[in-house]
Amino acid sequence: MIYMITSIKKRALHRTKILEGQMRGLYKMIDNEDYCVDIITQSLAIQKSLSSLNKLILENHLYTHVKDGLEQGSDNDKQRVIDELLSLYELSNVRGK
Repeated sequence: MIYMITSIKKRALHRTKILEGQMRGLYKMIDNEDYCVDIITQSLAIQKSLSSLNKLILENHLYTHVKDGLEQGSDNDKQRVIDELLSLYELSNVRGK
């Protein structure tokens, strides 16, 4: 069964509303040509909020899809779940030059 845990969904939706406001603020700061350090500070706050949202979605995924896939899935399902998690791990550890 594919679903979101109600409490996590509520928190994730709240986080997206915060992100919307932060992005509007960032747009205005750039448009107003605010001080660069202030713009970067806002951008970093948005990155932190995105990280928080990602953590919520990952938490939901672990409690639902991963748990179900490992408990009830075929060997192919189990391998897919593991591959997905490894792929996410790789994406989260990408470093800029």
